[in-house]
Amino acid sequence: MREIPITGPSQNKENTVFSEALITSLFFLWGFALNLNPILIPHLKRACQLSDTQSALIDSASYIAYFLMALPAGLFMKKYGYKGGIILGLLLFATGAFLFFPAAETRLYFFFLFALFVIACGLTFLETAANPYMTKLGNPEGATQRLNLAQSFNGLAAMLAPLVGGYFILSDDTTTDLSSLSTEQLSNYLDLEAGAVQVPFSIIGGVVLLVALLLWKTKLPEIKEHEEGVTQGGVFKEKNLMLGVVAQFFYVGAQVCVSSFFIRFSGHVAGIEEKSAAFFLSAALFGFMIGRFIGTFLMRFISPSKLLAAYSLINVFLLIMSVFLHGKIAVYALVGVEFFMSIMFPTIFSLSIRGLGARTKEGSSLVIMSIVGGAFFPLIMGRVSDATTIQLAYMVPAVCFLMVLYFAIKNWNAEKVQLTASH
Repeated sequence: MREIPITGPSQNKENTVFSEALITSLFFLWGFALNLNPILIPHLKRACQLSDTQSALIDSASYIAYFLMALPAGLFMKKYGYKGGIILGLLLFATGAFLFFPAAETRLYFFFLFALFVIACGLTFLETAANPYMTKLGNPEGATQRLNLAQSFNGLAAMLAPLVGGYFILSDDTTTDLSSLSTEQLSNYLDLEAGAVQVPFSIIGGVVLLVALLLWKTKLPEIKEHEEGVTQGGVFKEKNLMLGVVAQFFYVGAQVCVSSFFIRFSGHVAGIEEKSAAFFLSAALFGFMIGRFIGTFLMRFISPSKLLAAYSLINVFLLIMSVFLHGKIAVYALVGVEFFMSIMFPTIFSLSIRGLGARTKEGSSLVIMSIVGGAFFPLIMGRVSDATTIQLAYMVPAVCFLMVLYFAIKNWNAEKVQLTASH
């Protein structure tokens, strides 16, 4: 792959600006895809006649892909570079989206899960490549700030995906008594429900292919990474990286816990019915998006590690409020948690892989693997909820944020870092 220096003639600077815009679009694409899952869960539950446990496998397919594919993605990029990893990720993404068409034709749930797994494999490549690549495009001091700005568009996608997906995929008729339909009527009804995903996902696949073509035709700057600052003995001996992997594992677990149980929590502590609680959740996700823009601005004046520490501590106190207070004030506290989570994933990512040099791609893949925390901690929270209450179960993410706080403190003096990272 052709190497283009980041600094130099004006055309290279212009190329870097265009590259940043192009890579930023990837953050929107995978944010949109991931946040269609809350729409697919109820939709496929009905179309494929699933139990709640079976429908939960939709999220599992994504998390498993991140865990299984992150290291292969890092190894692939070590050989073929960031651009190669991004293009392969987009091709996998598009392939998975197109697989929704035959999956809907057969109405086989396993086929849908396989399509989601392929999409998630592509997203794993994109996240493993685009996150570190964005931090490398420019001066080291602004790496975390650039990454948070790019991830702001990920937050925008997170807010838009449920709205767009709900409009084009979810059925207006969810009250039909399926037991009253004849065998033929039921089959036709379920075929119609399953087919609702075909056009939206075909469009998504087409858009992703166009982006892949554009990237293939574009001469992206290739970052040459050096060995300076890297210890001997392999990437697993990088103590800060390993601590960052653990912190990211706890953070993603906390993020999924806070959002997944939000609606049930609102009903329990404030008697808010589901549709209204969903509105509160949408407002919280809007706050998450705004938080990334504000966090990006604040990093001009406050070091990323110090801001991460402050936000972690604030979230611990907000969650304690949510656990011990009642009524809407407890719900508002949980809405606030979403805002203060906004900068955490990219900031942990950037601080984790600072100074890795030529091992940045490998380190990046390890941090991406830690996303599997999103499949682990909700199970713990569910167990605590079953044994006590859903309100008390929110101590689980509070404990997770203490781990993030510890990581931030350990990186307290990381003012200016050359970083290589979304959720």
